Amino acid sequence: MSQTLDVIVVGVGGMGSAVTYQLAARGLRVLALEQHDLGHGFGSSHGLTRIIRLAYFEDPSYVPLLRRAFALWRELEKGLEEPLLHVTGGLDVGFAGSLVFEGSLRSCREHKLSHEVLDATALAARFPGWHPAPNAMAVYQPDAGFLTPERCIRAYVDRARSHGATIHIHEKVLGYTASNGRVRVRTDRAEYEAAQLVLTAGPWMADLAPSLQPLLAPERQVLGWFDIADHARFAPTAFPVFVLEAAEGTYYGFPEYGVPGFKIGRYHHRDERIHPDTMDRAVHAADEAVLRQAVARYFPDANGAMQSSAACIFTNTPDEHFIIDRAPDMPEVLLVSPCSGHGFKFCSVIGEICADLVQHGTTSHDIALFRLARFFRRVR
Repeated sequence: MSQTLDVIVVGVGGMGSAVTYQLAARGLRVLALEQHDLGHGFGSSHGLTRIIRLAYFEDPSYVPLLRRAFALWRELEKGLEEPLLHVTGGLDVGFAGSLVFEGSLRSCREHKLSHEVLDATALAARFPGWHPAPNAMAVYQPDAGFLTPERCIRAYVDRARSHGATIHIHEKVLGYTASNGRVRVRTDRAEYEAAQLVLTAGPWMADLAPSLQPLLAPERQVLGWFDIADHARFAPTAFPVFVLEAAEGTYYGFPEYGVPGFKIGRYHHRDERIHPDTMDRAVHAADEAVLRQAVARYFPDANGAMQSSAACIFTNTPDEHFIIDRAPDMPEVLLVSPCSGHGFKFCSVIGEICADLVQHGTTSHDIALFRLARFFRRVR
């Protein structure tokens, strides 16, 4: 490639598209490489809708990042014909002492987020699509909603190109070397050289970053859209996005939007470890049964036929927090966000973080939770 490059980005899904835009917008010369089509369905950045929420039960330290993420998504959607971010409110439902309920409540209190606590009776009365367990407790936070991931990626790609970024599709990275402040990347088409390399390859990260192989566990996930008896109860104006910790497992779901049906998934669907190139992408009766357990019990008005389905991938770390750090012994390479199934909402702010790290070597955002050192500290 004749042009001189500052940065090469590998993977143009949610994370990679945001990173590419942020780098290009700052005037850096960027090449982004994607082995599939843009917005493809083989990784972790598809599925029509993705939850975004402020009341973060996983850890309160995510909340400041989410506030910035909301602002950046709003900035991205300016001038578009349709919004990218749809606010529905959000419910974190569990029981007294459960991770989802208590963690969400902690985040709300620690960061002074507007919220309400609902018991099972109040939850069912306010949101008739719900038939919660008698001991259910919920945190309702009004600022939550969903993003439309394929459209988010397209918007970032368009903006990146408008700032001069070069984006190649159907080009697979075969390997790279780094030394003395330069990186050389070899693909199935050509070789390229740049000052830095950013890997945002989702479930393919273990293939591209040997240091991460012991830490990453790609996992098959399945989403289902179930036919609804009373559509009004599951409309975006009446049915908030949710996370539900229940006896059957921990589930997440959405109002009806874009395609017919109530969308639901289960965290760690059937605990299947996979490789993204060989994963079974068909959806089977056993997959439907995992989802229908929750639909039948807690959302009986949506317990119709499964109208459609999709398989996607979580790339799990041991503690299910992200990774944003330099590769060990290869400071020219930035490793970004094997995100354990809860990362898409953060793409906008992680794009900004990565551009900071590439340009300045540091960022004002608190990313201490995402450093690789946490996995290698010696037990004393």
